[in-house]
Amino acid sequence: MSEQSRRPRKPYRRPKKDPVRFLAFEALRAVDERDAYANLVLPPLLRKAREKEGPEKFDGRDAALATELVYGTLRRQGTYDAVIAACVDRPLREVDPPVLDVLSLGVHQLLGTRIPTHAAVSASVELARVVLGDGRAKFVNAVLRKVAQDDLDGWLAKVAPPYDDDPEEHLAVVHSHPRWVVSALWDSLGGGRAGIEELLEADNERPEVTLVARPGRATTDELLREDAALPGRWSPYAVRLTEGGEPGAVEAVKEGRAGVQDEGSQLVALALADAPLEGRDERWLDGCAGPGGKAALLAALAAERGAVLLAAEKQPHRAGLVAKALEGNRGPYQVITADGTRPPWRAGSFDRVLMDVPCTGLGALRRRPEARWRRRPEDLDGFAPLQRALLHTALNAVRVGGVVGYATCSPHLAETRAVVDDVLKQRPEAELLDARPLLPGMPDLGDGPDVQLWPHLHGTDAMYLAVIRRTG
Repeated sequence: MSEQSRRPRKPYRRPKKDPVRFLAFEALRAVDERDAYANLVLPPLLRKAREKEGPEKFDGRDAALATELVYGTLRRQGTYDAVIAACVDRPLREVDPPVLDVLSLGVHQLLGTRIPTHAAVSASVELARVVLGDGRAKFVNAVLRKVAQDDLDGWLAKVAPPYDDDPEEHLAVVHSHPRWVVSALWDSLGGGRAGIEELLEADNERPEVTLVARPGRATTDELLREDAALPGRWSPYAVRLTEGGEPGAVEAVKEGRAGVQDEGSQLVALALADAPLEGRDERWLDGCAGPGGKAALLAALAAERGAVLLAAEKQPHRAGLVAKALEGNRGPYQVITADGTRPPWRAGSFDRVLMDVPCTGLGALRRRPEARWRRRPEDLDGFAPLQRALLHTALNAVRVGGVVGYATCSPHLAETRAVVDDVLKQRPEAELLDARPLLPGMPDLGDGPDVQLWPHLHGTDAMYLAVIRRTG
């Protein structure tokens, strides 16, 4: 009998489920398989985990780690894919997506967190045993041990081309954005290495949660009494929650008197409300109102002035979200389900019109990091006709002397200035107003007359706004 055959075998050990990493894996699978958004998938998973009893019940630290694992992995997916590709013997497209998700979670723990190397590898291998089986767990173990041989800077030096050889690809790998997005953002900024690097870095930072105190229903003083709350930077109605503040626990938010709304979104609504008018100021329209943040702020501002808001949304479920956001507004308002390109209202009916058009969402990559990997350049061709049609609708809906706000949550020139320029060439009865004075105190607003906000300059989503007056 050989020495090997006499050696006692180790008893089989069942893999131990780590609730935090298992939940993070579940969230990544939902994002990958169902095209879900992490900001919609993660909260109910965390809520369910908090409600459990026993060892799988989450506390605040568990929830924070799960959130960091999910969002950190999604934000850095491009960089981590490049690192993993350098450590496997096959093209990444031939690696099963669930295996790639486990690997990406492990790489984020190794290169993007302070979790010790041994703990990051062993926890990832254990997760692989639970969700993939022992065979593929060995593959995960082998790959992660290769990754652990260097830190993030060392890997970037290996997998990213030198900046001087290929600037866009270098930035794409180092800052984890698709190359076409890097190119588009760079064009929008107007060139220069420092600005684009600052913007890409800002896209990879976790944004603060920003609340809006809806006028006449809540005050910033009330919201500032919350733990770790700070005043907004620009909007008089904004309050920032720091250190992972939970908006769902804020009484005013639960009651609908306040809401979660990025400051850039608040500023677009405020700018439209403050734009100079000629004549009456009684009827306002939000022509693409879902999910309702801007509409709720506009409705509250309109109520203070004795004006009425009509909020229109094409998708019925989103119209329901608008109705919920406006519920309890002090003044009269109406929410309807309507296609903005085939409006049910009469031409020239409104004094102020906001048209926040559907777009690629490249301005909100901080909040929806997975969007950068889903969007394609050809998506612009799909949005372009709709954006132009909706701006024409807005100009038809406003009366002579009234104002239109054209807004997008994208800085892509094809969705911003190109749309406005094309439409205004066909509409001699409309003129651009200077939008910059409507955002008082804000620096770095460019040459105007339109305004582009930036995460790295203003701490907001990259909202775009053009304000147009109907002159004839």
